[in-house]
Amino acid sequence: MAKTQIIFVTLQPILNIKQMILKHILVVLCLTFSLTASAQRQKTHKKEVSTVVEAYIDSLAKSKLRIDTLATVGRRTSEDQLYRLFIPLTFYHSTARKALAIDDSQWKNDEVDEAVNETMLHVYLNRPDLVSVTERDLKKAGGIREDFDKTVKPKVDLAEHVKPLPDEVEDIPVGVMIRKPNFWTLSGDGNLQFLQNYVSGNWYKGGESNYSMVGGLTFRAIYNNKSKLKVDNTLELKLGFQTSKADTLHKFKTNNDLIRYTGKIGLQATKGWYYTLQLLAYTQFTRGYKSNDSFVYSDFMSPLNINVGLGMDYAVNTLNGRLKGNVNLSPLSFNFRYVGRKSLAANYGIKGDHQTMEDFGSQLTTDLTWVFSDIVRWKTRLYAYTTYKRTEIEWENTVALQVSKYISANIFVYPRFDDSTQRDEDLGYWQFKEYCSLGFAYSF
Repeated sequence: MAKTQIIFVTLQPILNIKQMILKHILVVLCLTFSLTASAQRQKTHKKEVSTVVEAYIDSLAKSKLRIDTLATVGRRTSEDQLYRLFIPLTFYHSTARKALAIDDSQWKNDEVDEAVNETMLHVYLNRPDLVSVTERDLKKAGGIREDFDKTVKPKVDLAEHVKPLPDEVEDIPVGVMIRKPNFWTLSGDGNLQFLQNYVSGNWYKGGESNYSMVGGLTFRAIYNNKSKLKVDNTLELKLGFQTSKADTLHKFKTNNDLIRYTGKIGLQATKGWYYTLQLLAYTQFTRGYKSNDSFVYSDFMSPLNINVGLGMDYAVNTLNGRLKGNVNLSPLSFNFRYVGRKSLAANYGIKGDHQTMEDFGSQLTTDLTWVFSDIVRWKTRLYAYTTYKRTEIEWENTVALQVSKYISANIFVYPRFDDSTQRDEDLGYWQFKEYCSLGFAYSF
């Protein structure tokens, strides 16, 4: 009996070696069989998914969730080996060496690691066609740097090259340009009108052919500081000529002749009302004649009228801005008249051997523009002066019809009253002037 035990103990290592050899032979046979079966399956293009692979696919979501959870809490365990289940299928030598090892004592016993290795080995044996890369290829490509969790310091200290900002902002000189507001407004308008009338020599009612031309320019310069002071300056220039075959003494004579300046300085009293000092001066350009008469009825500075009035001025703006202008009332007014030609002095109320006349009185000046539409507008000016012994009234009316942007037709009506002149048998002290014309007009 003792000899039998000694023999068994002696043969025990030999039996263990035989068992290991048989185990290796079985593993090699299994690998050979699986590779042969895989080749046959590839030739027939029939793919079968084993139960283990299906379970592997189903467990991907849960395993990924567990790995993310472990990474979040900062745990580093053997469960980190689960990454092998999610990356492209790789043949790991450690898995094969552990399966073929004679002595398992050198390997750590970890349930997660064992399960991963068994799963990988099962895939290697049943689906080797899924293996896309080996561990040797991964080593050639390089692994994860071991110093990835270390603080990376730049080679260049940027603080040495960048100048630090000053604690206090440096004073930088800034050029400030102050523009004084411009309170002046400049404007004006001009027109050139023509009138032609033809009558044949045998016209049954008689008559005479004639041609007429009238031109005018108006300049305005207004200062308004939007506070108290307002200054208005207006210069009007008008000159017109006409021809007549019946007039054998003159080739042409004037039908409209005016140089007039109106200046006002106003200090605002209330809304729309100004205390105003007004200056009005007017004369004409050239001589004035009548048909077939060589007598000069008027000339430059014959007469010259200057009127200075102190009173109130009201700015008119009504009918939604369609009626604009001003009304000036000067209870205290001084009028000066000068006649350069002595022969005309008596015609303008100057008595004796004088060429000038001065008197005091009251004055009213109204200047309004009423825009009826984009085509029709009415401009009127009323001037009245009285010394309570003599009276002078002028009322100018112009109705403008805007045919196009640059063409307009004008109707001019001008009644005048002056009881300082000689009385006419038919009209008394009234005088009347009127014309219609068509021509060019421009505003600027």
